[in-house]
Amino acid sequence: MTPTATVRDALRGIVDPCSAATGSNLDIVEMGLVKSIEVSDGHARIGMRLTTPACHMGPYFIKETRERVGALHEVESVSLETDGGFEWSEEMMTDDAKERRQAVLDEQERRYREEVESESRSAVQE
Repeated sequence: MTPTATVRDALRGIVDPCSAATGSNLDIVEMGLVKSIEVSDGHARIGMRLTTPACHMGPYFIKETRERVGALHEVESVSLETDGGFEWSEEMMTDDAKERRQAVLDEQERRYREEVESESRSAVQE
């Protein structure tokens, strides 16, 4: 495996916190957040997209990237650069990630509709 592929594999262990909050648990690679990976002379430079300018997870991504990528034997140092959160779109997600995310959203909508219908029935009975 190439050093770039090894770094990409390590980044798959970083779950996007917003996707975790919705129950999707998508990693930053499948989310399309990894913009670039360069490994040269033991230094890994990673470019990352944020999903929105309001994203407050930059420090989390930096910490996780340094820990996971820095633990690789072919990497001596790590830098992560993030953008301003204006580039990312859902189209950048892998097809599998889109399907998993949609399945979670569909299930949430189904439960919501069941709850609304149940409350409506209860209100009519009262």
